[in-house]
Parts: sequence; C-alpha cells; structure tokens
Amino acid sequence: MTDLQGHARPQDLTATDPQLAPLLARIADALERLAPPPAPVDDLRAADGFIWEGETGRFTPVPRIARVPLALLHGIDLQKQLIVENTRRFARGLPANNALLWGSRGMGKSSIVKAVHGHLVAEEGADLALVEIHREDIETLPRLMRRVAASDRRFVLFCDDLSFDAGDSRYKALKAVLEGGLEGRPANTLFYATSNRRHLMPREIMENESRDAINPRDVVEDKVSLSDRFGLWIGFHACSQDQYLTMIAGYIEHLGLPTTFEAIRPQAIEWAATRGARSGRVAWQFTQDLAGQLGVVI
Repeated sequence: MTDLQGHARPQDLTATDPQLAPLLARIADALERLAPPPAPVDDLRAADGFIWEGETGRFTPVPRIARVPLALLHGIDLQKQLIVENTRRFARGLPANNALLWGSRGMGKSSIVKAVHGHLVAEEGADLALVEIHREDIETLPRLMRRVAASDRRFVLFCDDLSFDAGDSRYKALKAVLEGGLEGRPANTLFYATSNRRHLMPREIMENESRDAINPRDVVEDKVSLSDRFGLWIGFHACSQDQYLTMIAGYIEHLGLPTTFEAIRPQAIEWAATRGARSGRVAWQFTQDLAGQLGVVI
C-alpha cells in the first residue's frame, strides 16, 4: 500500500522485505544516540549552597558551606553594610545590583559573600541559595541562568577570583549575560564576583593590546566596559596594624581560646612581620596556629 503521495509505507516495506526490519532498528538506535541527552533535573531546594558543574550542567549540593560568622569580619564595616543591604533587597524581591568585590588579597572578599548569605538565611529566613561557578565555567553562565530562572527560589551566583588573561574571550560572554544580552538577567538571580583586579584584566595586557589595535581607545573601552556592568564596585584595601590586631582579638573571644589578647599581642605582630603582610587571612592563620599551640580544636 502507498500513502497519498504514492510512497510505500514503512510497515509495508518490512512486510515484503524482512531484512529491512533490523536495518531500520539499527538506524533508530543510531539516531537516538546522536540526540542530545535530556537536561539533568536537580533539586534546587536540596541545600542552601550549590556548586555549578559547567561540563555536566549539574548542581552539586553543598550540605555545609565553609564560612565564618558575619560579626567576625572586622575592618571592613562599610563593605559589609553595602553587601548586606544589596543582598537583603534582592532577597526581598526588590531591585539590586550585581557586585564586583575587588582589591587586596586576604581581606575577606569571598568570606563576606558567604557570611552575608549565611546571615540572611539564618537570621532573617531568606529563601536564598548561593551557587558557586568556577571561572573556567564562566561561558556556561547563560545556561546556568536559564536553569534557575524557572525556580521560585532566589539565587546569588558567585565567582571567586574572577580574572581574564590575554586572548581570553570569555569576558564577552559575561558582558552579555550581565546586562547586554537579549535574555537579560533573570529576576531571581544576582551575580557577585571577587577579583584582585579592578578591571578584571592586568593593566599590561590592556596596554599591549591597545598598542597593536587600529583604534587603541576602542580596545580599552571594551575591556573596561566589563567592570562597568557591575552596579556595585566595592574595594578592599590592606588593613592597618590596629585592624589586624582587632581581628585576632575577635577570633580569640569567639573561639574561647584560653589566653588573653595582651599575652599574645607581641606574637601576633611578629607573625605579620614574618609574613610581610597584614590581612584578615593572615589574622586567621595566626589564630589557627595559636589554637594549635594551646591544644584547642576549632
């Protein structure tokens, strides 16, 4: 029998030629293998924190986020206030800005993001998830945003130590995602990034590329415009000795270490001198060493 166009129907062909049946079955199997796999289904309420796996497109739940209490972050009071207020507005469904936290190493840029998230979830009951995306997966950020856009939960997307090197074109994808793309940023997502660089690229690379370009100003503008897409630029700067010591005093009190700040003050100053730096990270490293000396598990 034939269809309306006069072609033989598949079932009639297999009836007249039994060898066609296994051939058609193999073709169907091959087409099925070539078809893209179905999108993975993740429970976006399984935890308060997730790690986005760009290669597989999966959200890996983080049962316990490694962070310190917000109150322990000393010497960065203004930065804390800005991030808390911006994130709180976002959690309440109000307008909020993407934020770039830039500046000195070890001054709490990533710690403050995790601490603010924990504070708002624990103290204010915010229905807020923190999703970490590695900088190597930044090109998959549009796919991540599309996945969470359908959720009734709100998400802070977080990329730690974000930067781009010479020849790295991924920054263009990030520019489009933050503000310029047709899809725009979903209303239930906010993007926070930390970097040691204010413009996310080394100055020498920007200068080298501008020298080789036909229009050097266009090159510089293209690079700088990435940072411009963050509504908040929050700077973190090297701390003073007083701030450094205040951090250590706060850690000692919080952990209940069996000593006094005055007793360990000279040791803390010497520790910073041997490291050649004072920062929140150095203060915490000293506190860990002190706890070990005192036989205290923290």
